[in-house]
Amino acid sequence: MKTLNILGACFCFLLTSTACTSLLDQNPQGIISDEDLNTPDKAEQMVNAAYSFCGQNHFNKQFGMPYEEGSLRGGEAYKGAAGTNDNAERHLWETFTYMQPTTTGDLDNLWWVHYVGVGRVHDALRRVQALSEEEYPLRNQRIAELRFLRGHIYMYMKLCFKFFPWIDENTPTDQYDKVSNDELTDQELWGKLIDDFRFAASNLPEKQEEVGRPTLFAAEAYLAKALLFAAYEQDEKNNVININKDKLSEVASLCDHIIKKSGKQLVNDFAENFLCEFENNSESIWAIQYSANNDGSNTGRLNSWLIYPMNKEYGCCGAYQPSTHMMNHYKTVNGLPDFDHFDEGETLDNKKAFATHPMDPRLMHTVCVPGMPWKYDPNYIMEESWARAPEVYGYSMSQKLSVLPTCDCFRKTNPFMGSGLNWDVIRLDEVMLWKAEALIQLDGDLNEALSLINQIRVRASQSTGRLKFADGTFTGKFDVQEYVPGVNCPVLTKDFAWKALQWERHLEFATEGKWFFDLVRWGIADTYMNNYFKIEKTRRTHLSDAKFTKNRDEYFPIPQTQISYVKGLYKQNYGW
Repeated sequence: MKTLNILGACFCFLLTSTACTSLLDQNPQGIISDEDLNTPDKAEQMVNAAYSFCGQNHFNKQFGMPYEEGSLRGGEAYKGAAGTNDNAERHLWETFTYMQPTTTGDLDNLWWVHYVGVGRVHDALRRVQALSEEEYPLRNQRIAELRFLRGHIYMYMKLCFKFFPWIDENTPTDQYDKVSNDELTDQELWGKLIDDFRFAASNLPEKQEEVGRPTLFAAEAYLAKALLFAAYEQDEKNNVININKDKLSEVASLCDHIIKKSGKQLVNDFAENFLCEFENNSESIWAIQYSANNDGSNTGRLNSWLIYPMNKEYGCCGAYQPSTHMMNHYKTVNGLPDFDHFDEGETLDNKKAFATHPMDPRLMHTVCVPGMPWKYDPNYIMEESWARAPEVYGYSMSQKLSVLPTCDCFRKTNPFMGSGLNWDVIRLDEVMLWKAEALIQLDGDLNEALSLINQIRVRASQSTGRLKFADGTFTGKFDVQEYVPGVNCPVLTKDFAWKALQWERHLEFATEGKWFFDLVRWGIADTYMNNYFKIEKTRRTHLSDAKFTKNRDEYFPIPQTQISYVKGLYKQNYGW
C-alpha cells in the first residue's frame, strides 16, 4: 500500500464575486504571493510536488525508469513498435551510427524535463531552508530528502551526458543560462552527487512512516552507487584510466552496513519484484511510487506507456522487445552460464528452445514469446499476432514492466496504457552485487564476493513456482546451480570472479535500464556493443548499419537546442 500522498504544486483558487467592492480594489484572483508559500504547510506541499515530478512518465518526456537509455543502447532490447520510423529517434539511439546533436528532439525533451524536476526540488529547498526548526520540526529531514531527490535526478544526467550544468538552490533563476556544463570536471561533478547523498545519509532516519520517502539506508545505497561509478575514473575521451580503491572500499563498507543493518532481505521469488501486489517489499530499498487509483487523480500516476502487446486486451504499442542476444545469455551448462558459447547454435527465443535447452528461469520473468503464459497467468497465452512488427523485431515481448490487463493497477488511457507498478530504483540484490564488485576489484575476499553472487543464484533457482503451464508443467527446462570452485567451475581467481559478477548483473537486471551504464563504467562498451552488432546483424536487418564509435558513443551528445539556448555556452561532449 502506498502511503505517501503525492501532491502536485497546483493551488486552485475559485473566482468569487463581491457585490460592493470594485475589482480594482481586490488582489488578483488565482495568484498566490511568494511570501504566502513560505509557511510549514505550503513548504510541505512543495516538497511533495518535488516527489510527484519524479514519477512523471510521458512517452517522449520520460522522467522515470531509463530502460531505453540503459537497455536499448546496451543490446538488451530492440526498439520495437511499428518499425524503424515509429518513434524514430529511438532507432538512432539503438544503432548509434547516425545519431547527431541536431537529431535529438526527444533527447532535448529529456534534458529539459530533468531540469524542470530539479527546479521543483530547488523551489522546495529554498522554502524549507527559510524556516526554523521551531517553525518546521521536519526541516532538516526534508532538506535531506530534497538533496536525495536532486541526487537522483542529477544521477541520470551524469550517466547519460557525463557533463551538465550544476544548478543548485543558491543559483539565481535569472542566471541559469549563465552556468556552463564544463565549470566542473568529471570527478568534481561526481563529488557534488556524492555530497548530496552523504548529507542525506547523515540526516535521514532508518525508517520512514510514509512509503516512498528515502531512508538512511536508501541514501547509503545511492551514495554507494555514486561512489562506485566515480571510482572508475575516465579521461577526456571516456577511457577508464584508473580505479579508485578508496572509493571502492567505502562502497564495500556502505553495502555491508545496508545488508547487515537495514532489515532488508531477498524476496523468495524473483517474480515478486515485478508484481503490483508485492511492491515496497522486503527487497525494495527505494522505489518511485506509481498508482492507478486512490491518489486523488482521475487516472493515477502511471508507468510504462508503450511496452504492451498489440492484442485486444492491451492494444498498444509493442515497443521495447528483448533481443535474441540478451536471451541467449540465460543458457546454462551443468547449471552455470554458458560463458563461451552462449550465442552459438540454437537461439533461446522460442517455446521449443525453452523446453529443450537448460536455462536460467529469470529469462521467463523477463520476456515472453508466442505459446508461453503471459505474466504468470497459465491461461493467458501469448500469440504471434501480439507482436506489432515481427518482420523487423521478432516476437519477443518485455514482461518485467508490464502487468496483466485484469490487474487492479492496470489502466487504459487511450490510445496508450500503463500501470501503477512501482519502479524499484534500488533493490537489495543490486546492493549485494555492488559489494561483490567492490571486493573483486579491491583484490579482497573473493570467497565472500562469490557467496553474494551465489545467494542471488540460489534465489533464481527457487523462482519457478509461477513459471508453469495450465497442466502444471514448467515453462522451461530450468537448471541454475551455485558456483563451487574446483568442482563445477575453475579454481577461484579474480578473473573468474569478475566474469561471474558481470554475468550475474546482466541476468538479474536485464531490461531494467542498467546494462549500458555498466558497460561504460567498466570501459568495455565499444568491445561489447560491436561484438553484439556483429552477431545481431545476421538476425535483425534494422541493425545493418549499427556501429558503436569508441570515445564518442559512451555518452549522448548535448542537444544542439540546449547549446543554442545558452548562445554556445555549453561545451559539446567529446567526439560529437
